[in-house]
Amino acid sequence: MEQISCKPEDKRCGLIAFKVGMTFLWDKWGKRIAVTVLEVDRCQVVQVKTEEKDGYTAIQVGAGEKKLKELIKPEIGHYLKNNIPPKKVLREFRCSPECLLPVGYQLGARHFTPGQRVDILGTPKNKGFEGGIKRWGFSAQPNTHGNSLSHRAIGSTGGRQDPGRVFKGKKMPGQKGGRPIAKLNMEVYKVDAKRNLIYIRGGVLGNIGDPIFLRDSTKWIYKNHAYLNYPTFVPLPGVKYANEAIARAPE
Repeated sequence: MEQISCKPEDKRCGLIAFKVGMTFLWDKWGKRIAVTVLEVDRCQVVQVKTEEKDGYTAIQVGAGEKKLKELIKPEIGHYLKNNIPPKKVLREFRCSPECLLPVGYQLGARHFTPGQRVDILGTPKNKGFEGGIKRWGFSAQPNTHGNSLSHRAIGSTGGRQDPGRVFKGKKMPGQKGGRPIAKLNMEVYKVDAKRNLIYIRGGVLGNIGDPIFLRDSTKWIYKNHAYLNYPTFVPLPGVKYANEAIARAPE
């Protein structure tokens, strides 16, 4: 497989990584930068979907490892058909026909380049059922002046006869966390190809060990174009590459 030239509008395949934790690095000016470490663990192409067969083009990617006894029969057939070892997590990424990858191709941390922006989908920690103060940051009611048993109540939630109902989306007590949330335009600060680690600038939602889904930013397609390798990073024979790459510090 060889690298090709594509337009900025062309979409590449995404990546599945697992959250390791947070640490910090320093740039050449001595500025301390908080980063989240993500590990790319045996990320492979499991299935390729084409316009002729499925009606759209996409790549199904799997990462991690799963025991055979934890698989159901349809999953066993799916992996045997493509001769792929069982994966812990599966995820489908839409991509352009020019950026399709062969089944079994293994993606690494070099799929992303330091300095580019990515969109990250993660699931925050589940906090359970919470009140309006903790869930939305509401202020508490006065402790005195005749207030009894309503210090942490959210107060009125609707109007009178008109509209005569509570509007949809009203901030009220409910479940906090446990639902996937996307963070856009996160910067890839460092890539460690030897250990298959990706360092993301800032915090990433999720517990340690949770799967994190990354793909090229959808709002920085023209600025990202100079960083991207289409359809992925393909090393040239006889060329030695550095094990680590860091984004350039501002001048």
